[in-house]
Amino acid sequence: MPLFWKPYKSDVTQFIDQLKAQRPTLEAEQRAGRALLWDREQDRVAQAGFDAARVAQKPYVYQTDDK
Repeated sequence: MPLFWKPYKSDVTQFIDQLKAQRPTLEAEQRAGRALLWDREQDRVAQAGFDAARVAQKPYVYQTDDK
């Protein structure tokens, strides 16, 4: 190993590190954006209704009922 050896950093890793240095609030903004769509309380009554209304899929979906 050379005397002045540096660990390798890919271009993508360097870009992300540079982006985080320029915008320190980036991770908080990402969490806020994720909370808009994903981090929500689930309506269990509605989900139970959706599950009850589900129709079973036929084994071969492209087969017609005509015989």
